[in-house]
Parts: sequence; C-alpha cells; structure tokens
Amino acid sequence: MEIGVPKEIKDQEFRVGLTPSSVRTLVEQGHGVFVESQAGQGSGFADVEYIQAGATIVSTARAAWERELVVKVKEPLPMEYPLLTLPKWLFTYLHLAADRPLTEALLQSGLTALAYETVELADGRLPLLGPMSQIAGRLAVQFGARYLEKQQGGRGVLLGGIPGVAPGRVLILGGGVVGTEAAKMALGLGAQVTILDINVDRLNQLEALFGSRVQLLYSNRSHLDHLLPQTDLLIGAVLVLGKRAPILVSRAQVKTMRPGSVIIDVAVDQGGCIETLKVTSHSQPSYLEEGVVHVGIPNMPGAVPWTATQALNNSTLPYVLQLAQQALERLPSDSPLVKGVNVQAHRLVHSAVQSVFPDLV
Repeated sequence: MEIGVPKEIKDQEFRVGLTPSSVRTLVEQGHGVFVESQAGQGSGFADVEYIQAGATIVSTARAAWERELVVKVKEPLPMEYPLLTLPKWLFTYLHLAADRPLTEALLQSGLTALAYETVELADGRLPLLGPMSQIAGRLAVQFGARYLEKQQGGRGVLLGGIPGVAPGRVLILGGGVVGTEAAKMALGLGAQVTILDINVDRLNQLEALFGSRVQLLYSNRSHLDHLLPQTDLLIGAVLVLGKRAPILVSRAQVKTMRPGSVIIDVAVDQGGCIETLKVTSHSQPSYLEEGVVHVGIPNMPGAVPWTATQALNNSTLPYVLQLAQQALERLPSDSPLVKGVNVQAHRLVHSAVQSVFPDLV
C-alpha cells in the first residue's frame, strides 16, 4: 500500500504522523511511504532520515495526500478539505463532535476516516488516545503553573508554595487518564489537589493510587460551588467517547473564582467543559474573561513534539501496519480499528458521533 504523510498545518503543530523508525518498519513490510518535505522537522526528524528509512520525499502536500492511506496527527483544516477526495483512507485524530464543517467535508469526500480517539479495545480502553492524554494531563499543570505567574496575568501563585506559605490549590474535573496525570504532576510540585468524578469505582481506584494525598469527591454542583472560589488552577479533563464534553462549570461559577485564577480545559478538543472557554492556540494561548485566565489549546501536546510524536507512534504503528496489510474491508469484526471508523462511503457510522449530528445520518 502507498502511505502518505503530509506536514501538519495547524498553528504551531510540530508533530508528524510517522517517525523514520515507523517508516522503516512499513517499508520493510513492502509498503511505500511518501513524506512531505520537512514534515518531521518540528519533531527533530530531517528529510534525510526519512530517505535513509526508505521513504520518498515529496515536495507538495497534494503529493502526500494522493495515496491510498494518509496518516496524520491532527484533523484536516478547511484548506485541506479539497484534498480529502484523493486518498481512500485517513487515519488521524478527528474529534468530529466539536467540528460539524469537517464532518460534512468528510461525508462529501467519500473516503473512510478513522479517528485515533475512538479506536477502542474490548475492555473499553482507548489505546491511541492514551499517550496524548498522558502528555496533555502533565502539560496542563505545567502550563497552569506558568499562567499563574503575575507576568502572564495570573494571581502570582507558586503552586508548590514554600514553608510558611500555603501551596496553590488545583481542582481537576475528571479522573481519567488526563486527570490522573495532571494530579501526579500537581502533587509533584507540592500543590493541594482535588479530583471530581461521577464514577465511584474510578474514585476508589484513585484512592488506591494516591491515598490521602488527593481529595477525591463525587462531582456535583454543591462541591463545585464550594471549591471554585478557593481554586487557583482549574483543569477540565472530561471525556465522553465520541461526544461533546458536557458543560460542568457555568459562567456564573467562573465569576466566583478569584481574579487571576487559571482555567486549562483539556476537553476543548471535544467542545470544552467550561462555559466561558473558547478555543485558543499556541500562538495566542490565553485570554482573560470574568477576571480568570483561560487556556484552551486543542493541540497542547504539540508543544513537546519530540516526546509526543514518538509516544504517538509507539501506539499507532501496530494499527497502521494492520490497516496497510489487511485494508479495512478485510479487518476482523473484533479489531479495535473497526470502532475507529467515523465516516465511510459518504455515511456517518460511529454511533456516538451520529448522536451529535442526527440530521447527517
């Protein structure tokens, strides 16, 4: 199979769909890989490394897109929509629930679009979302600590405090992978951490992991109303597979937070779980609303592309190999890739996305 790897064009997105190591593996299996020139440069991979791995370097995005399978990192942007008619398959993060125009463009194209974030194992784990969720959770605290600095518009709080001065307070909405990794980082800095979740079993698992170092509470309006006025850093870490994230914090609740507090909403890819949150970018990462610093960067792991690209490839390569070797029509029905299919033959096929856009079904 011919596989195309275009250069990412999202704002300051430096990750790349395949590393030279992944390319070598695919080439050794008899596949042809066509990489757009400088696609890997932001992640630290020069064109010559791809050539040495057996790839063909192409000079235009179109030359990468006109292959049977296109492997990317982020969702296609509007300027890429005309290219969607070229490949048979697209494998990347899509997050369609928050992007109706992209959903419509994919339906019109006729290609089969598989989303990393909905590839699902039999036990419910999301193997291709996991590594980026780990990175995003850790970065949320790293970014939050930065934006709490006075020069960035924050309150001037050092999350870890020092002897004689109380540490900062971190409130995490959601105890999944993002929330767990954020808690680890915040604890490592010495912050006081609270996690809210509606899954009691998950709260019990988190207690086994963190013990009494993290306050674990059932997520409800009363707990939010009590905690938000004391919170220095609020992290949105909610995930509902394939659907828009629910709004958990209203504008009125944001108003109760102290001026200079910070909100980092990792759920922004799926629409965000904070009412006042708007999508931002690495170029313009933050804005002030209701006196609170808001950060909603949908491609946050793009800030650490050397780490993130390798972590992503460690997880995606086996699935790229399976897709390239067997093609979608011949995949076994129990393959996790089957649940990754969001759009096929001009139809919206993933049930969760269908529930978001019932008029497109």
